[in-house]
Amino acid sequence: MSTRNYNITQLITCLFFTVVFATTLSTSALAGGYDNALKGVKNYDAVFEVSQGNPKIANLVFWAVKNAYEADEVKALSGTPNVVIVFHGPVVKLLSSDRSPFNSAEWAEVEKFQATLRQMKEDGVTLEVCLYAAKVLGVEKAMIMPEIDRVDNGFVSVVGYQMQDYAVVRIP
Repeated sequence: MSTRNYNITQLITCLFFTVVFATTLSTSALAGGYDNALKGVKNYDAVFEVSQGNPKIANLVFWAVKNAYEADEVKALSGTPNVVIVFHGPVVKLLSSDRSPFNSAEWAEVEKFQATLRQMKEDGVTLEVCLYAAKVLGVEKAMIMPEIDRVDNGFVSVVGYQMQDYAVVRIP
């Protein structure tokens, strides 16, 4: 083989390995970085305990909540993610069709939040509202979104899921 052909072959081989190496590095860098967190995890069972009542903040936070079960690394686990959201405290007002506590800008955020919850329900997420919190805050049971299951006491739900080995994530 001539020196010129040998040099071209070496150059092509070097370029090939450089591209493979760079692709491997960039894939690792772009991954969610959950290697340590998900090491040995088979099931992704999480209960989110939510009381945050600001509709704008709720929309920002719920992007992350939704992303938590939609992440490719979570979907790649052997079991299907089991996600529960238990609402208590001021957030229960965001689950109602009653517009009176909100101005028009806030109501637009509430509608966006409720649309996100409907999508999450379609995704298989269990949604529960604490009826005690609704009563204390003056939210009528009949005005709560039909997609949300009613429980007498949200704390009982959170403790129950925790005792079933669900990880508890608090969103105060």
